[in-house]
Amino acid sequence: MSGKSRRDFLKTSAVIGAGVAGLSSSTAKAAPKNILSEDRMGVLVDTTVCVGCRNCEWACKDAHNLPAGNLESYEDRKILETKRRPDIKALTVVNEYSPGKNSNLPLDVKVQCMHCDHPACVSACIVGAFSKEENGTVIWDTDKCIGCRYCMAACPFQVPAFEYNKAINPLIMKCDFCFNRTKEGKLPACVSICPVEALTYGTRTELVKVARERIKRNPGRYVDHILGEHEVGGTAWMYLSSKDFKELDFPKLGTNPAPGVSESIQHGIFAYFVPPVSLYALLGGIMWITKHRKELDQEEKL
Repeated sequence: MSGKSRRDFLKTSAVIGAGVAGLSSSTAKAAPKNILSEDRMGVLVDTTVCVGCRNCEWACKDAHNLPAGNLESYEDRKILETKRRPDIKALTVVNEYSPGKNSNLPLDVKVQCMHCDHPACVSACIVGAFSKEENGTVIWDTDKCIGCRYCMAACPFQVPAFEYNKAINPLIMKCDFCFNRTKEGKLPACVSICPVEALTYGTRTELVKVARERIKRNPGRYVDHILGEHEVGGTAWMYLSSKDFKELDFPKLGTNPAPGVSESIQHGIFAYFVPPVSLYALLGGIMWITKHRKELDQEEKL
């Protein structure tokens, strides 16, 4: 490591310390980015159409530079015998359940970040690493992340995962709604590859209309519930099903936004009392310094 890098690191550490000392109630009122555009995008997942091919799992890994293996290997359905959650190696997974009404076929359900309209992760992050973008995506800035993992504790769907296996620069991992692809006018990778069109990408407003129309036209096929239309204030990913969602391992959630009361209390305290803000900023600064010190030490060993 060069002397300049070391000086830059120490200079940044000093800035953090100075920033803590200079905090005021005005800086405490700064809110994270959370844009709710009328044109925000979403995905409607029709679980009655999904065949459990898991092509979406492969496409997601391939699009995010995760070890994907051969697409043919995803034809092995033995893995569906065990219920799984998204993790650092798979940002989306498919689980299989017993048939719903008027069907003899198993019900397959894709799981990933729901991209809430009022994300608990955005509210919980003390350094503003998370943001809700205009197109509906909830993304995060790895350079800001200090590894506190508050987002994991706050998420009502228990989605974000953490690279505990990495000593240097561990990351929070979750679906980013293929933010870079959609910015270029492409479909999310999972939507693009689905062979049966179980995933419909469009504006959230239109997707709600599509979902209601499907339920109206075929009430014997669907339960009368669009998961994600109102849960925790609404989500970008919404689901149709032929059985109650509580039987599909989705948490039973109310309609109030997930940040809810805890966010209002947090903002109320932080707006008028400097000490708690200073404490959190200090802790954040220490965690950031520790994280980057490890990176610098690693560079010195190379």
